[in-house]
Amino acid sequence: MPNQATKHGVIFALAAYTMWGIAPIYFKSLSAVPAYEILAHRVLWSCIFVAVMLAVGKQWSAVSAVLKHPKQLATLALTSLFIGINWLIFIWSVNNDRMLDASLGYYINPLFNVVLGMLFLGERFRRAQWAAIGLALIGVLIQVISYGSLPWIAISLAVSFGLYGLLRKKVNLGALPGLFVETLWLLPLAIGYLWLFADSASSQMANNDTQLNLLLLSAGIVTTVPLLCFAAAATRLRLSTIGFFQYIGPSLMFILATSVYDEALEPMKLLTFAFIWLGLAVFTWDAIGNQRKQKKQPS
Repeated sequence: MPNQATKHGVIFALAAYTMWGIAPIYFKSLSAVPAYEILAHRVLWSCIFVAVMLAVGKQWSAVSAVLKHPKQLATLALTSLFIGINWLIFIWSVNNDRMLDASLGYYINPLFNVVLGMLFLGERFRRAQWAAIGLALIGVLIQVISYGSLPWIAISLAVSFGLYGLLRKKVNLGALPGLFVETLWLLPLAIGYLWLFADSASSQMANNDTQLNLLLLSAGIVTTVPLLCFAAAATRLRLSTIGFFQYIGPSLMFILATSVYDEALEPMKLLTFAFIWLGLAVFTWDAIGNQRKQKKQPS
């Protein structure tokens, strides 16, 4: 029987990935606002909201420690770049009716993480993992051949989030302090854009209606709350267990795109998804089998 910590971990994991999966509903409500502007607000209000959470949780010492280590600061500068790129592409894809491409990117991400593990962490592929990667590549090639171009949204999201996760592992820092430093790196760009370059109808908050301003202010909550749930799940569950929840997000995006927002699912694109899903099924089956083998081995 699972203990109480495991049960709570499952609840937190479900909450995190469900919130990430339905996040497009929030960004769709801001479709009249340019993607760069939404990103700037996301950075600004996330930084402020996380600062409040750090004060409540008395975690400023963790931030102070990072500020004294140039290498950690430099690594977080890189992670801020990758997460900023990821956020921008995701926002743009959702608000330009390309949610299916975003969904595909987050389906590809776990398989791309395996490749990163081999390239940078010295991990070796098992046969089933090679098969899973091969099936995913076939799916991408179908897109290339049928449409004559790479699925750049999906690949960019998978690569940026994969590299973000890889670099974040190198920084021994909690979710909140890490996110605060990352948004702090991006804050001058966000404020500079809103102050100097934003010229849309929504760029002057004083001229916006209350509903729009509340939506923009909510960007910090939309960003931070799922991350806190994920961090809470990570402390209670094995990483391999958390991995089985990561398909919830892109699955919810896929359902929203096809059933709520009426994005066209052409036969060739469906075939691409089919190969990715098959690759993920092989990947998951292999992970479960490997986990069982490790449990049987004497400690």
